[in-house]
Amino acid sequence: QVQLVESGGGSVQAGGSLRLSCAASESFIKYYCMAWFRQAPGKEREVIVVDTVGSRSYADSVKGRFTASRDNVERTLYLQMNTLKPEDTAMYYCAADSLCYDSATMSRRGRAAFRYWGQGTQVTVSS
Repeated sequence: QVQLVESGGGSVQAGGSLRLSCAASESFIKYYCMAWFRQAPGKEREVIVVDTVGSRSYADSVKGRFTASRDNVERTLYLQMNTLKPEDTAMYYCAADSLCYDSATMSRRGRAAFRYWGQGTQVTVSS
């Protein structure tokens, strides 16, 4: 059972930056597909970036502002978030699964594509 722990959330003003981290409990996570999702109050959980071995896909809403990276030695997936907007306010979740397709397919499948989830970290952006 893979355990994921997110950190790095907080409150920032619009235009600011945050870096989220997702630490995995197992070293074989490097073979897994991983992703960042977010869920704002009253809205569905949406995928914002999927990171597979060899491809990465971003949602249009974050493209050019958010960058995902993975450190397999540290067993950590990162999300660098720049030029934050109030509409980025949400709970951010890390997810992983061993059954991987290309990042575009994983993005289309959304929540159903991932079995392992962290508990989330809150990001609040004020105007």
